[in-house]
Amino acid sequence: MGDSVQKTITTWYVDPDAENRMSDGHAPIWRHLIDVMVERDLSEKSVLDFGCNQGGLLRHLHAIRPFRKALGVDIAEQSIARAEALKGNLPIQYAVGGTVEGWVEEFDLAISHEVIYLVEDIDTHAADIFKALKPGGVYYAVTGCHTDNPLWPKWRELVAKRTNTVVQDRSISDYGRTFAKAGFEVSGRKLEYDGFIPFVEDGWTPDFADALDYYTQTKIIFRLVKRLG
Repeated sequence: MGDSVQKTITTWYVDPDAENRMSDGHAPIWRHLIDVMVERDLSEKSVLDFGCNQGGLLRHLHAIRPFRKALGVDIAEQSIARAEALKGNLPIQYAVGGTVEGWVEEFDLAISHEVIYLVEDIDTHAADIFKALKPGGVYYAVTGCHTDNPLWPKWRELVAKRTNTVVQDRSISDYGRTFAKAGFEVSGRKLEYDGFIPFVEDGWTPDFADALDYYTQTKIIFRLVKRLG
């Protein structure tokens, strides 16, 4: 991948407290994502969480749909250390890095949540995930951070200010074309989160109406299938 992706960082957020709060905010979305995933029985499956941060998504996934083994990868060193500390006896391995190069046909399922918009070389990322999946494997890539988001001009400034990452400008169609070019069968849906959305004035959504629209309309899930044969 590009140089900025290969470099590691300490934490995603400039404010370490924001890093620790991120898991609490994402947990209901993770549970909703797990609920809409087509794959139900993961007991014999291997799972990749790309951009796993502190490992919360994999812990939620194992509690709801236990998997055989998993790998969590992230460029944030302290986040991976925290994930290791929290994993207990779960069958999860963690690694610091911005690529899964070297993993070939290892995973049945891959997931990324709000990560692909920060990947500089999205073509290489798509190719890496494709190679890492077994034939028939599936990649769920979730993001609301795209140029079709009406809040994007404001958000890209906040991402630059509040995080230690470099944001990329891409549309939903840009992602679709990239993943199709990598060989995936591409489909998608709106997240359509159906739980109650908390009223939080944190700068990301200027009005509560924006938050309601974001979680029900703007945030999307790509389902990317590596075809058999």
